[in-house]
Amino acid sequence: MVRISNVQTIPLDEELIRRAAETTLETEGELASEVSIRLTDNAEIQELNHQYREMDCPTDVLAFAMREGSDGALHPSLLGDVVISIETAQKQVSEGCFKQELALLTVHGVLHLLGYDHVATEDAVLMERKQSSILQSLDW
Repeated sequence: MVRISNVQTIPLDEELIRRAAETTLETEGELASEVSIRLTDNAEIQELNHQYREMDCPTDVLAFAMREGSDGALHPSLLGDVVISIETAQKQVSEGCFKQELALLTVHGVLHLLGYDHVATEDAVLMERKQSSILQSLDW
């Protein structure tokens, strides 16, 4: 299940965002998992980035995995939360690609919830391949 919370007044294709998340979950065999996606602004994402990552700047996407840590097994169907800054997403793309950028950030965030990372080069290559494959399978 994918829940979307849009706190922005900008009209967005929430169905595409939902499909991007669900396709990622399905690809990884996690379709029964629950994910929350919050579409917000730079101020809120900067606050979260500072609070949880000690980085006092906005970012495009944050992922908060619920399966990590000592309580990670309490609710196995609850995968976690993805927070996307609409402001940053808009700045990162040219006008015609905004929908694709939101889909990319959604897939990227959900992959983080599933344990993928891009710190090491080989992990980054694997994550990029997964993202590309999932994005190509979306019905635009």
